[in-house]
Amino acid sequence: NYNVKYFLNQCLKSVEIACENIASEVFVVDNNSSDDSMAMVAREFPLVKRIENKENKGFSFANNQAIKASTGEYVLLLNPDTIVDIETFTKIVKFMDASPDAGGLGVKMVDGQGDFLPESKRAFPTPTVAFYKMFGLTLLFPKSKTFGAYHLGYLDEDKIAQVDVLSGAFMLLRKSTLDVTGLLDETYFMYGEDVDLSYRIIKAGYKNYYFPDTQIIHYKGESTKRTNIKYIIVFYKAMIIFARTHFSKGNAKTFTLLLNLAIYARACLALFAGIATKFLAVVNPKPGKADVEQRRIAVIGDKAEAGRIKDMLHSKNDNFDFIGLISPLKTIIDIKTEYIGKLDQLKEVIEIYNLNEIIFCSKDLSPQLIMDQMKHIKRSDIRYKIAPPNSSYIIGSKSIISFAK
Repeated sequence: NYNVKYFLNQCLKSVEIACENIASEVFVVDNNSSDDSMAMVAREFPLVKRIENKENKGFSFANNQAIKASTGEYVLLLNPDTIVDIETFTKIVKFMDASPDAGGLGVKMVDGQGDFLPESKRAFPTPTVAFYKMFGLTLLFPKSKTFGAYHLGYLDEDKIAQVDVLSGAFMLLRKSTLDVTGLLDETYFMYGEDVDLSYRIIKAGYKNYYFPDTQIIHYKGESTKRTNIKYIIVFYKAMIIFARTHFSKGNAKTFTLLLNLAIYARACLALFAGIATKFLAVVNPKPGKADVEQRRIAVIGDKAEAGRIKDMLHSKNDNFDFIGLISPLKTIIDIKTEYIGKLDQLKEVIEIYNLNEIIFCSKDLSPQLIMDQMKHIKRSDIRYKIAPPNSSYIIGSKSIISFAK
């Protein structure tokens, strides 16, 4: 964890429920956050084991601290900006128990809008694969076995498959496999360590599996900004470390050259984009309040919880239209409430009332049900947010609204 207190809180609440039927231990390793993350963990999750670092030595170092202290048969590396489903842990453990050849496992990940994250399944970044990715051919031919290899776009996202690389955002590892491969390489500060460990798992004779029979929400990069040049340099330098460690001298040299070219190209694009943005801001100044699209909000949840969220929204005094509540049930029992529809009518309700913001109460809806609804609607103009139970905040893909006093 690094300064993502609200995401961490929501993640731990989902983990707590998913662990109910499994013998488990949960660690939070904090890399010197300044947002009172660990005070929140101590207060609201007293059973969680806390490791509080006084300096940030990176992702690999922090995860290794917890792995060394853990006693489980399996180890799951999990980003704090994720939400797991109620059945996620029972399903992945059952699969691993039945698959002795599996050294590691990743799951299907969707973002905060319900869109599939292609990094859920990846190939090793060989020079050829990396070239196609860096120069846009992967984007142009995502389903091609040749050009789309980076994200294995030719594999069905809803079918179990063997893959090369597992994502560090959700990386299930067999402890006995780690005894053979070793832990995360601490040469990597952030990014690349999952690629490196995935490679060593396969090299040791085990298999990595993509397991889409359960899915999680991954808000993706909330603690880092993936579009700035600093991120680009850190990411590509991690790939250079991987190449120099595992590729032949010739391939490593070629790969390093390609990556350095990509860094300079992306840096130039970022520079020009910054200049263009400033120019457009001068030519087209920001619209006034009257020109900004009015938020038209509905909350999905039972009367008590949805009503609590409604009251929180009104306490903020923001400019929005609260349209009504949507029942999480198939039938609306109390017709005297502010319900404007029910969950299985969500698509129609959005169109009838011209909604552009939906808030799910996770007290009344499972993560799986929330993801299913986002996938069913498939509207890019709808902003989805989640209100955790007993919380004073609401989380969206690119926003956190806190009502804490």
